[in-house]
Amino acid sequence: MTAKLTEIKHPIIQHKLAFLRDKNTDSAEFRRIIIELTKFLAFEATKDLSLESSEIETPITKATVQKIVDPPVVVSIMRAGNGMIDSMLTLLPFCPAGHIGIYRDKFINNTVEYYFKLPDNVQGKNILLVDPLLATGDTAIASIDRLKQYEVGSIKLLTILTCPQGIERLQHFHPDVEIFTLSSSEDLNEKGYLVPGLGDAGDRLFHTK
Repeated sequence: MTAKLTEIKHPIIQHKLAFLRDKNTDSAEFRRIIIELTKFLAFEATKDLSLESSEIETPITKATVQKIVDPPVVVSIMRAGNGMIDSMLTLLPFCPAGHIGIYRDKFINNTVEYYFKLPDNVQGKNILLVDPLLATGDTAIASIDRLKQYEVGSIKLLTILTCPQGIERLQHFHPDVEIFTLSSSEDLNEKGYLVPGLGDAGDRLFHTK
């Protein structure tokens, strides 16, 4: 679709997405699947991390090994992004993390920020921004706007499901942002929900509805 979009395709992903979409999947199972699928996104999005050689001693001999340097910052768009961030930090325990609380208010037809916390010294740091769904793109765009106010480095958005409309809108405002997803061909209905989608990810993650 575009050089800035990576859609990861794999039979295991499709199998797990089937259970994620199922309305009968309970919150505990929904969370577990989100954690598992997030790792596919994390592997793909971190393929270009910088490595540095260092010397260690194995139980048998000395060896030169490669270790990641200049780790990115993992940032969750709350609430739903919190279902992905633990998985990211399990895989990347050396990464600092931040949180952005933001939602779209249908009454004022705009986004509302209620929480914003980044690690110190994020200027120039690359960002892995996580949110399970990219639908209209409003909250992702607003979150990226805020991140860029802090003069961060490159930003990658990791999302499980998205649609052509959301991709086009995000890339209109932020053409430099890379998108990593497991499905980019969802539809978008008149209420701004992905179809077939998986419902409200935050509600299903935290059993609030």
